[in-house]
Amino acid sequence: MKQKNIWILAVFFIYSPVTSFSCSSGSNKAFDGSYVEKTDSTSFIDITALREWQAGKTTNVKAIDAFGGVSKCFAAEPIPDKVWERMQGKSYKQNRHIGRNDLRHIRALHWDYDQKIHIGEMICNAKIADLVVSILHQLFEARYPIQRMVLPDVYNGDDEAQMRDNNSSSFCYRSIASSSKLSKHARGLAVDINPLYNPYYKDRINGTRYVQPATAVAYCDRTKDFRYKIDRHDLCFKLFTQAGFKWGGD
Repeated sequence: MKQKNIWILAVFFIYSPVTSFSCSSGSNKAFDGSYVEKTDSTSFIDITALREWQAGKTTNVKAIDAFGGVSKCFAAEPIPDKVWERMQGKSYKQNRHIGRNDLRHIRALHWDYDQKIHIGEMICNAKIADLVVSILHQLFEARYPIQRMVLPDVYNGDDEAQMRDNNSSSFCYRSIASSSKLSKHARGLAVDINPLYNPYYKDRINGTRYVQPATAVAYCDRTKDFRYKIDRHDLCFKLFTQAGFKWGGD
């Protein structure tokens, strides 16, 4: 089978599959419309944030159980109409390279250093959707800290703005910075994890350094220790590479 390269930036992994994989697993189920569950004669558990999948909000174990359990909170599915509408003119622009059916909407939970469970979402290419869901699920089970996971549309599709906010994301139809060449993000074949603390940078011949996001200069020194840092000992690195990805940090 012809190999395909999939890039993961600023974590920056490359995936070279030797077999194809399906996005039609049991995890790809739509919401069942459940709303609240009565726990006793006087109290109810509100699961509105989960039922409507309000990325950026926090939730708790009781609400997750009432919603149907942790497994139901991790899935890749066709992009819902409301999400697709939000993407127009922001992360998605009319083009001849990729369309709605090539992409998947991922829902996932994630922990942060505040020890709270956060609701997250991501758009990525259908080819890697199941792998990404699996990795995010494993990171959640390990309480791996991810600060933010909302769609780039919250930032009007501005990649620099979302990276400065340390937002983890995948699809955003754009060119590579300072280039007319399409980014791997434009095909949903790239995933940024905590990008402010794991920036892309390049030292130029003239002695200057290009850093993206521009506010991440302090985190280019990978000999220092700081929160959200990804290196070869990090769980995120291990899960991606064990799944067949190569790390661009090399």
